Amino acid sequence: MPFGINETMGQYSELFMLLAAGTYTVAFIAFAWDLAKSSKALRAVDLKAAQAGAATKVPVAAGVGAGSAGARLDGPADRAERPSSSAARTTGSGAGGVVTADGDMKYATERRVPARVAVALTTLAVLIHGAGVVTRALGAGRVPWGNMYEFLTTGAFLVAAVFLLSLIRRDLRFLGTFVVGLVIIMLVAASVAFWTPVGHLVPALQSYWLVIHVSIAVLSSALFTLTFAMSALQLVQSHRQKTVAAGGADKLGFMRLVPSALSLENLSYRINAIAFIGWTFTLMFGAIWAEKAWGRFWGWDTKEVWTFVIWVVYAGYLHARATRGWTGTRAAWLSIVGYLCVIFNFTIVNQFFNGLHSYSGL
Repeated sequence: MPFGINETMGQYSELFMLLAAGTYTVAFIAFAWDLAKSSKALRAVDLKAAQAGAATKVPVAAGVGAGSAGARLDGPADRAERPSSSAARTTGSGAGGVVTADGDMKYATERRVPARVAVALTTLAVLIHGAGVVTRALGAGRVPWGNMYEFLTTGAFLVAAVFLLSLIRRDLRFLGTFVVGLVIIMLVAASVAFWTPVGHLVPALQSYWLVIHVSIAVLSSALFTLTFAMSALQLVQSHRQKTVAAGGADKLGFMRLVPSALSLENLSYRINAIAFIGWTFTLMFGAIWAEKAWGRFWGWDTKEVWTFVIWVVYAGYLHARATRGWTGTRAAWLSIVGYLCVIFNFTIVNQFFNGLHSYSGL
């Protein structure tokens, strides 16, 4: 028997979502400020090195590692000018070398104040966002992922939470602008395009399989969102590295805070492998739930087909990447295509294709 609807809790949830969106926006600005400030500082250090007659550019970027090939600044004045991240890796030779952060993505000893402020604001936003998700659950008397609005708000929460958890082990603050930006877009889309008042589930969704199937799907989608951001940055970094190697000017100074394209690709591949396992269970548990609800494991419903398409795309990505046949930009594009399929499945399929899963729409 479903619990009663608590509209007051639903209103509190909407308020928390609004406050979270505002806090995320300020965090986004702080992350962008960090990139801009670091880029400006890096250019100032390069200019000073050039004026001093240095043979090569002084590589300064985020992350520190034992195998760093970059030079260090030693003077007190230089230490005061350089950004809060020290060692870097230089790809190429001489002044044409392109500077990127170390691939191990460890934290440097110096502190980037804007980045620290951004992380603190993101943490606050996640706490507020989590309160919004919980109050939505209390208002509906069930798990808060029974429609597109709830799936999107919960998914955005997990994207931000997974990003913060990843910061415990790796300095991925260079992803902050892109990840938090995606979270803001998800919250705005949920509120503008997919808002749904608190209500009961349709009978077909009143099952414990909703908790199992949808929770894994949301978590997997959150991980795919992170790898999408990494793959997009990989393409930008790859273009930058090729441009500088060809003798062109380095116009993307802030990308020195980002690891090399290869390092991004390797990390994206590992996270995609984990997310793919989750999506496999999503597909399997969805089939089991379909048998319980409709008496068949597979019926070629549009939603089922596109869930399988996503599985095939990421399976192809992992296979192509593992065989070393598809690396670099090709692997990045395939990862991006997989995420675009996730977006298509959630938006276009849910809204414009009729099927047994139509109740999961608006």
